[in-house]
Amino acid sequence: MNSSSAPARASASRTSDRRRTVRWSVSDIVVASTLAVASGVIFWGWNLSYHFVGSLFAFYPPVETLVHGMWLFPAVLGALIIRKPGAAIYCEMVAAAVSALLGSQWGLTVLSSGFMQGLGAELIFLAVIYRRFGLEIAMLGGAASGLTGGITYHWIVPMYAYAPLETAIHIGSFMLSGAIIAGLLPWLGARALASTGVLGPLASRKAHREPVLGRSVPRSS
Repeated sequence: MNSSSAPARASASRTSDRRRTVRWSVSDIVVASTLAVASGVIFWGWNLSYHFVGSLFAFYPPVETLVHGMWLFPAVLGALIIRKPGAAIYCEMVAAAVSALLGSQWGLTVLSSGFMQGLGAELIFLAVIYRRFGLEIAMLGGAASGLTGGITYHWIVPMYAYAPLETAIHIGSFMLSGAIIAGLLPWLGARALASTGVLGPLASRKAHREPVLGRSVPRSS
């Protein structure tokens, strides 16, 4: 046996494993799509109620983004459940598209918002090479989604024209809302789903047994 062939085989095996673990399976696509469509329907209902909800912040409009995390949760939830590149952007974009098809008062601008909000969360999971899915990463992902959402609101598809201080409060509130509504709650949701066994074919099937914070989690599918 050629002694130099063993390292080569090991390297080839690692490369193959990496390709296999980042490639979406049929189960990934079905679950992500189902999750995203359901989220889009929730968006639609949330959009209908937003005239009332938004009026609750009439006393100081810049803090209305404290509830805008409702438009961010598919990104982090998708990333936590699918655990593969693109899941955050895919779930947020599909959810935005479904809400637009059902009828959104913001029209097709929700697509650009969806992309940017998904991108914010995606960058956090990319930064940890899609190998950490603890509470701190989920909340960072939600906050980053709020940050990119705020950037979209103010400079990409301008919808607000606040003074600098109010702009900072508006975006900061969006990030806080993202961390809690789109970070903490999806993390709890992913663990709850894993505990029921419905995530059996997915890499997140043991999410409910993982530590709350910290260490990397090896991929198993």
